[in-house]
Amino acid sequence: MSYNYAYKTREHKFILKEWLPLSQIFAYDRFKDYYTVDDVDPILDQIYKIAKEVVAPAANDGVNNPVYLKDGEVFVPESFKGLFKYVQENGWGTSNLDQHGEGALPLTLLNVVNELLIAANPSLMSYVVLTTGAAGLIESFGDERLKNMFLPKMFDGSWSGTMCLTEPSAGSDVGDILSKAYPTDNPRIYKIRGNKIFITGGDGNHVENVVHLFLARIDGAASGTKGLSLFVVPKYWVNEDGSLEPNDVKAVGVEHKMGLEGSSTVALAFGENDGCRGWLLGSYNAETGEGQGIAQMFQMMNEERLTTGIFALALAANAYWNAAEYCKERIQGRNQQGERTAIINHEDVRRMLLLNKATSEACRAIIMKTSYYMDVAKHDMDNGRRKAAAAMVDCLIPLAKAYPSDEAWTLIAESIQAHGGYGYCEEYPVAQAARDCKVLSIWEGTNFIQGMDLVGRKWNLGKGSVFNAFLKSIEDFIEANKTEETLKKELANLARALDSYKDLMNVMRGYLSTGKPGMMPTFARRILTATAQLYGGMCLLEQALIAQRRIGEIGTDHYDYQFYNAKILSARYYLRNVVPNVWSLTEILRDGDTSVLDSSPESFDY
Repeated sequence: MSYNYAYKTREHKFILKEWLPLSQIFAYDRFKDYYTVDDVDPILDQIYKIAKEVVAPAANDGVNNPVYLKDGEVFVPESFKGLFKYVQENGWGTSNLDQHGEGALPLTLLNVVNELLIAANPSLMSYVVLTTGAAGLIESFGDERLKNMFLPKMFDGSWSGTMCLTEPSAGSDVGDILSKAYPTDNPRIYKIRGNKIFITGGDGNHVENVVHLFLARIDGAASGTKGLSLFVVPKYWVNEDGSLEPNDVKAVGVEHKMGLEGSSTVALAFGENDGCRGWLLGSYNAETGEGQGIAQMFQMMNEERLTTGIFALALAANAYWNAAEYCKERIQGRNQQGERTAIINHEDVRRMLLLNKATSEACRAIIMKTSYYMDVAKHDMDNGRRKAAAAMVDCLIPLAKAYPSDEAWTLIAESIQAHGGYGYCEEYPVAQAARDCKVLSIWEGTNFIQGMDLVGRKWNLGKGSVFNAFLKSIEDFIEANKTEETLKKELANLARALDSYKDLMNVMRGYLSTGKPGMMPTFARRILTATAQLYGGMCLLEQALIAQRRIGEIGTDHYDYQFYNAKILSARYYLRNVVPNVWSLTEILRDGDTSVLDSSPESFDY
């Protein structure tokens, strides 16, 4: 397989400097002494150079020399060892969590950095983002002793981190977890026993220690999710003097996956010899048997869900840019004048590329809006703005995770199609992108779970007021631009989609009130897609209006004209070809087909 990093950064610079109010983020106390908007270009230029020249060349190593298990030790691709350390100690990863460190990047900028690096080497970056998530939980819920014990080495790349939830008998049903924790003489330390599977970054010889954030039930705790607690369980126990000793954590298998072969996905056994210990994170109420594990884990889960969307976007966008380059070079067929021509001049090829471009930009816009609101929710001094931003994050997280990771599979398929027969050959990078992306719709809660979270929970937050405010932001945008003439049709389609979406919500509520609850899980995933298309359409129109103004300022002869014109074309295509799915789905839902509900297990025997 020949990996090719074909990424561009012009779109990201537009988002950070012209679309999102990044100066507002940089004005917060956490960042005001370090950055201005003028720093965006040099930072992204530096990251792009690192991604292309340092990180991307090792991507082939992840495929040619996949992770393997030998004598209880997990071996990662050799080149990953130095690269993991390089990314971490240079401040592009976990150290941004360091509350005492200088120069941390806001999430709005850091997630662009993440996208550029993930596209360069997704297997490598899985170790980085999981370490960041685990360290974030220790930063938020650990006492000073735990922070001092673990965080410095997680920040500098000496140690890595994981999230340990899934078990052989409990995947998405975390309430059925069987792992147990038993009290010791020290009220903060518990004996740990259990088995975990599908643990990304669960072990590897690229670090000195692996710090597992381990979900288990304290002996005697309540059943279900409320009885779960979270423990810091390192592969090697950390003694008071800082020395390490084995902690009875054993890798018993690595998964042989269809993609992301350089990322270790490990089955782990904890406490087989009764020698595994872990520190309780937070507290446990012995009287009620309730732990804090699920609430704590969901902090990391939401961050990882957003990052999963970034992974999907990065893979789809790199495949698209590879396809666009190929289509400009590949001579095949003839134009209307009978001359041989590059395939990018064929209409269906341009359709595939424009679908890729427009949808990727909508996904990026949703992800970046979510990142922006997360920064506001964390750093703004005004309590009202923080709460409003947090409410937007609640609504956007399922979209930012599920929409890119659903669409990546079909977008990359179009990139393969654009290559013709070569797209199916391993000499070209798009086939690998398809294999790498598929797991992302499963990671961090399947996309069905995201759909149910949206329809079953987010619609009803604050008795509906939270999601109503989300929809009101789209309504306000339409009202503010109702006199706009050049994008009149696109704005009309957005308004129609918004009205249809409100109808869709009423139709679903009607089914629920008349004893048809099965309609919700039947349609939840498609409703999530429609929600993302609605919001993504608004975002692309916001960007198109900026691009239109800029063209008016610079004229058609300016070197940036083609970029801004392409932004307008993306919005036009998306609003006219993708967003109409919203009112199409409304009609399907109103029709009330119950084929799924009427089927039985025996229906699938034939």
